[in-house]
Amino acid sequence: MKILVVNSGSSSIKYKLFEIESMTCLSKGMVERIATEDSLLTHHRMKAKPVIIKVRANDHTQAIRHILNTLTDPVIGVIDSYRQIRAIGHRVVHGAETFRQPTVITEDVIKVITGLNKLAPLHNPPALLGIKACIRFAKNIPQVAVFDTAFHQTIPERAFIYGLPFEFYKELGIRRYGFHGTSHKFIANRTAQILKRDLSKLRIVTCHLGNGCSITAVKNARSIDTSMGFTPLEGLLMGTRSGDLDPAVILYRMEEKGLS
Repeated sequence: MKILVVNSGSSSIKYKLFEIESMTCLSKGMVERIATEDSLLTHHRMKAKPVIIKVRANDHTQAIRHILNTLTDPVIGVIDSYRQIRAIGHRVVHGAETFRQPTVITEDVIKVITGLNKLAPLHNPPALLGIKACIRFAKNIPQVAVFDTAFHQTIPERAFIYGLPFEFYKELGIRRYGFHGTSHKFIANRTAQILKRDLSKLRIVTCHLGNGCSITAVKNARSIDTSMGFTPLEGLLMGTRSGDLDPAVILYRMEEKGLS
């Protein structure tokens, strides 16, 4: 059974095609510089040199079409037809409190994800573009959304409520959501495998370290606290995010520099 996994960003789409029975990655790649004249598709096959192709990708729809065409290409492809793909999985950053597990995508699900765009304006909209493009070209293939926030829905209220008026949470949904959940869940499970221990009996601190960084406390296979908060800005120092910052720093700098 072959599963295509898609991670759709604002200017790039990453993909991997897996053979599930053997847990083998058959192919991976990305389309980058979407909506520019220099769009590129990089395609990797197992035990083969990567192929770099200049493509015309004015939008995410064209990028998805290039990916499907490349996967089925008679020379560099790895499958005969996209109909060999049994399902397409999409990474979606924000599922708020609505989505607690991988969810089959329907029109209603798309509407709910769209309603969450304001919580993740840089991430959810491009994910939706990728989802809609895949539905357009492979509408008979089940599409599944996997949410970065889902793993953290087990965090207790005492850890996700901020020291703010409770109405902020009840009326506006302002709370700690946490992110990188798919990564933290994988790390916790892989750690238990390496230790040859039952994850449900372990206490682990998992670390997701890259341009974006976060740490999570995992107890008995459940996330109980995490460093990222209402947005991915909170927590550790990162490549383009300050992490935790005393808000008085901003007010002090405004006053000292005479800023409005």
